[in-house]
Amino acid sequence: MPKGELIEISISKQQLRYYRGDQTVMDVAVATASNGSGEQSGSECTPRGQHYIRAKIGAGCPVDSVFIGRRPTGEIYQQALKQQSPERDWILSRILWLCGTEPGKNRLGKVDTMRRYIYIHGCPDQDPMGIPSSHGCIKMRNADVLKLFDLVNVGTYVYITE
Repeated sequence: MPKGELIEISISKQQLRYYRGDQTVMDVAVATASNGSGEQSGSECTPRGQHYIRAKIGAGCPVDSVFIGRRPTGEIYQQALKQQSPERDWILSRILWLCGTEPGKNRLGKVDTMRRYIYIHGCPDQDPMGIPSSHGCIKMRNADVLKLFDLVNVGTYVYITE
């Protein structure tokens, strides 16, 4: 394992681990894509391989802030909002926007993770973790994404495995 910071996401285990050097700082359940793994644009799959955090979005926003297009809408998530839009893909609290590092695999062209808008982000707390259910992103409980957001830096490596 490299020195410094590293986030490992296991699609098969639905798990995120954050390491600082040789120390495991976080080990939590997540939810990746219901369509499985894959890199193709439009697939709604979770991309594999080496990435890094390109941007951290949402610092200072309240817990359960709703984001659309990486911008807070001013709404705070509540069950009433979910009832109004039950099929909406809720992006809440914080966003860690991922960028692939492997040209032809998860960077550039029709496999570009960043252009696919793949994030690590918060979701409604009642959404199940440990079960693939996203549209390609890595969903976390709000408390977990808030903690991770505060711990990591832009540039932190993220390795997504099958």
